[in-house]
Amino acid sequence: MINIAVLPGDGIGPEVTAEAIACLEILSAEHDLDLHFTEYDFGGIAIDRHGDPLPSETLEACRNSAAVLLGAVGGEQWSKLPIPPEQGLLRLRKELGLFANLRPARVLSGLQDVSPLRPDISRDADILVVRELTGGIYFGERTSEADVASDLCTYNREEIERIAHVAFRQARHRRRKVTSVDKANVLATSRLWREIVMEIAAQYPDVELDHMYVDACAMALVTNPRRFDVILTENLFGDILSDELSVIGGSIGLLGSASIGERGPGLFEPIHGSAPQIAGLNIANPAGAITSGVMMLDELGLGGSGRLIADALDKALHEGCRTHDLGGRATCTEFGARVRQNLEVGLGQYGVFRELIAMNRGCCG
Repeated sequence: MINIAVLPGDGIGPEVTAEAIACLEILSAEHDLDLHFTEYDFGGIAIDRHGDPLPSETLEACRNSAAVLLGAVGGEQWSKLPIPPEQGLLRLRKELGLFANLRPARVLSGLQDVSPLRPDISRDADILVVRELTGGIYFGERTSEADVASDLCTYNREEIERIAHVAFRQARHRRRKVTSVDKANVLATSRLWREIVMEIAAQYPDVELDHMYVDACAMALVTNPRRFDVILTENLFGDILSDELSVIGGSIGLLGSASIGERGPGLFEPIHGSAPQIAGLNIANPAGAITSGVMMLDELGLGGSGRLIADALDKALHEGCRTHDLGGRATCTEFGARVRQNLEVGLGQYGVFRELIAMNRGCCG
């Protein structure tokens, strides 16, 4: 049995997570994957019920699971609390040792119209952001007084080395190019970052490395996105750039992500927020959550099966099934149902293909 801890969270989180799990359950049943899903309180809903965005029961369940599937956290009603929901997410990443965040974005062939960029600019863009997740300014010492505040940004050699290795290994499975993004003309942390990334690059002579300042990268993402393959960057820059990157595919609702460490369970979540303004309206886009489920299967060594869900999702978009964020009228549940319909067709075709292979082996045996 493969135990998956499910954290639906807040806002649209439960809606999109439900659609992703429904797809995974169909696949699990047909391919005998033995996936088992258990929900736990997390985020704002956990504050309401337990007084803590990350209750001890939830943390322990995540530690003991093969993977964690997250919806979204946060909302205005909890934003001014001493420990808001987002702090629970930062703590969960830290407790599980999830230092690498992988955020892929691409423009599907034939769907350039979804992107706000001109088709000649967006066509065939396919980028993976590898973001360092547990260091930098988000985890630095903070001070806050009436008229002055500060946030400390710190990185050490080990943190930079391990995230650089992730980026170069990922590039070996793609187009073998890493663009390291920093602000080395201003920041001491960026100068250290660039120096260490260059050292690590020497261990990957088959992968090309170049460097860009973060402001130049932000411009290039929307003027020449095809120049990028893997973008390697620190926590704050990665957060901003990966959200900007979402426009290339047409909507932040399309993108999933994986947060991984050296061992233990990974955390898989759509990159969008909780969007409380549309929660309960059944209009959220579940594609990011479904994609996160596919990334989870890949990390669990079940990427071949996960490809069937990815293909079903791509087919739904090509067929014109689009949610409100993509200019369409499909509801969250309608979009999920279309993906599952395509998945069942794909599973049927896959089954026939396997039977033909078995028959041919029997004939040749």
